Amino acid sequence: MATTAILSALAEEQQGLLGRLTNPVQVSRAGREFWRGDLHGQPVVLALSRIGKVAAATTATTLIEAFGVRQLVFTGVAGGVAPGVQVGDVVVASEFVQHDMDASPIFPRYQIPLYGRERFACDPTLSASLSDAVRRGGYTLHQGLVASGDRFVSAAEESRALQEALAAADHAPLAVEMEGAAVAQVCFDYGVPFAAMRTISDRADDTAHVDFPRFVTEVASRYALAIIDEFVRSLNERSDRRD
Repeated sequence: MATTAILSALAEEQQGLLGRLTNPVQVSRAGREFWRGDLHGQPVVLALSRIGKVAAATTATTLIEAFGVRQLVFTGVAGGVAPGVQVGDVVVASEFVQHDMDASPIFPRYQIPLYGRERFACDPTLSASLSDAVRRGGYTLHQGLVASGDRFVSAAEESRALQEALAAADHAPLAVEMEGAAVAQVCFDYGVPFAAMRTISDRADDTAHVDFPRFVTEVASRYALAIIDEFVRSLNERSDRRD
């Protein structure tokens, strides 16, 4: 049975999941703490990526190399930027782009050097299961592109400029965050299926720094627990059908 990694940047974003593990075992690796165990009969590893693309890439690589995970799911929060993507909604990513990648004029802006691509796609089957779990929970779901970068977007003018620059290159993200594109690239390199959900904590505007910490603590943790719990149940049901 394939081991699933459940990854978040902050402890609050997967609060409650650890308490539902059976036979939990803590493992220290790469300066991080990982928890192995079973959730609804599925072998899982819980991990915190920390904040930013480099930290997320380190954690994703460790999960694949040291723990042998065969699929990876990220749960966390993001700033909504597309019209209609509101606080409390959930975005399931179809693709990721790095909004701060710019190796021009050697490579086109946003293109990952030597990959010949600007976006990394999420696994459609895993993403569909994650989307189904969001719908079953009764949450408002959006599916599409998410942009990642090593800065917390927290000003309306900055958000507008970021969206305009991305739109000029035919990228129209639903939300912005700080880890997903790096994890998507690592999973692409290893051929590991990846899916990601982000609960919208703010509108990446002038109030983001106020809304974000309160939302993570009071709301996002409950969303993540309910959705990921349902998602893992669905994995278990699929395993039963295959058996």
